[in-house]
Amino acid sequence: MKIVLGCDHGGFELKEEIKKHLLSCGYDIEDIGAHNTDSVDYPDFGRQAAQMVAGNEADRGIIICGTGIGISMAANKVKGIRCALCTDGYMAKMARLHNDANMLALGARVLGKGLALDIVDVWLSTGFEGGRHGIRVNKIMDIEKLRIEE
Repeated sequence: MKIVLGCDHGGFELKEEIKKHLLSCGYDIEDIGAHNTDSVDYPDFGRQAAQMVAGNEADRGIIICGTGIGISMAANKVKGIRCALCTDGYMAKMARLHNDANMLALGARVLGKGLALDIVDVWLSTGFEGGRHGIRVNKIMDIEKLRIEE
């Protein structure tokens, strides 16, 4: 499985820990940055990672900023993306099981390293249940058709 990782300056250190962990587990990683703690804009990295997932250049994406809120909002603007901001393992499990989340957002300033790695592991090891949840995910994706283009 190929996973794209993206972050802003606030998420850099956690991204590096997650990258090290995922590489040790045998995942194929594409790190789009940020590559240091110099200030950058999280929407750029959320969008780029989401475009890679939506374009099938990566199977899933993990994105990180200070809270996870801004970068998840940016990713969710990309057609085909279902990015879930998770703060515990149960949320990560349900994001996959019921929502088929193809991206995970984390907040580096609100999660410790151990909890973040647990969330990542649960999210990556949980499949999509389908069934009635598939109907609901399709309804979520239908909302994209309602977007007004300027």
